[in-house]
Amino acid sequence: MGRIKTQLIKRTTEEIMSKDHDAFTTDFNENKQILSTKLNIRSKKIRNVIAGYITRLKKKEL
Repeated sequence: MGRIKTQLIKRTTEEIMSKDHDAFTTDFNENKQILSTKLNIRSKKIRNVIAGYITRLKKKEL
């Protein structure tokens, strides 16, 4: 079983994915770098959780 994502993480990820769906890949480190340029997130942990969730969603699409 995985960790449960909060509404903040899910809502933010959905907003980002609706705008720039093709910009993200299945690589976690690349997604972290892309998020750093697109969003102004102060917390590293929140950025990493969002990047991980995006990575998981992109892998699920394949």
